[in-house]
Amino acid sequence: MAGVLAAFAYVGTVDPNEPGHYPVCPLLQLTGIYCPGCGGLRSAHAVATGDLAAAFGANAMAVVGYGVFAVLWAVWVVRAGRGIPVRITLRPAHWWAIGAVAAVFSVVRNLPFGSALAP
Repeated sequence: MAGVLAAFAYVGTVDPNEPGHYPVCPLLQLTGIYCPGCGGLRSAHAVATGDLAAAFGANAMAVVGYGVFAVLWAVWVVRAGRGIPVRITLRPAHWWAIGAVAAVFSVVRNLPFGSALAP
């Protein structure tokens, strides 16, 4: 958890909207196609600075992922505090579903009608 907080603190202070601080997405640079992670750093910066509207505009899927991570972490903290064994496992079907959502998100954000999802 400390690593996640440190990463968000760094991205919150070093603005990815300023060129030269972070590498560009190789898929975007070579093909012009947005991957599921494009806009993720800008989204993390916006979350770290409290601008949720900008965060969703940069990468809505990443913001949902941040929220899921925060909820799972809170569940883990509460259960660990109560001495309840903590085991959060994902079955293969869950991983396939996550991959399918990421693929659909990538395709839609690159189509004209899904341009609102583009960073």
